[in-house]
Amino acid sequence: MAVEIERRYRVNGEAWRGLAEGVRYRQGYLSVEKERTVRVRVVGEQAWLTLKGQISEISRHEFEYTIPVAEAQTIMDAMCPMVVDKLRYRIELGGFVWEVDEFFGENAGLVLAEIELPSEDTPFDKPAWLGEEVTFDGRFTNAYLSKNPFSRW
Repeated sequence: MAVEIERRYRVNGEAWRGLAEGVRYRQGYLSVEKERTVRVRVVGEQAWLTLKGQISEISRHEFEYTIPVAEAQTIMDAMCPMVVDKLRYRIELGGFVWEVDEFFGENAGLVLAEIELPSEDTPFDKPAWLGEEVTFDGRFTNAYLSKNPFSRW
């Protein structure tokens, strides 16, 4: 069984820029309940259907399946009223990969960083550009942002 364990932070300033190239992500959501999320994601010429189920505030079951891009686009356009558009930067630091997401559209101005960990209590160094931790604030999940954009808070 696949389990995703991650911590999420707001990003301060611009010191992270230039550490990696951004890649465009477009994500559409079919379900955005706290207990379960179903999304379609398109990144370049690849696409996935992902199902997530809550275990704790930090851990979730995660099942991800590759699907044809054309089908993902059709699902997103026909069945996903909630969409997130962002650039993702993958920054390697201290033996981990930080994924920094710069949001666009109605979430423009929001920049978040997350780190995936092997266990909930794994120690890690925090880069200076990290701001407040928002792991325990459900408003900063992509699923929530798809339904309640940052610009409306």
